[in-house]
Amino acid sequence: MIDELDEVVLTCDLPDHGLAAGDIGTVVLMHNEGKGYEVEFMTLDGETIAVATLRAEQVRAVQHDEIAHARSIAS
Repeated sequence: MIDELDEVVLTCDLPDHGLAAGDIGTVVLMHNEGKGYEVEFMTLDGETIAVATLRAEQVRAVQHDEIAHARSIAS
């Protein structure tokens, strides 16, 4: 179950937002009991890159045995 303020992993590329599968975001709003989410994606220093409206299948919960990976955003 994914709730508001949970970190989630993007499961597909979103080129219009400069996002790639595997990017981590924070759920800021849940729609229709988890059928969709507003997710904020930020740089590691706190700059918001995008807030995207996503379907449930476009994100997944963070797993406890995963490690974060850093990448540069497209300029």
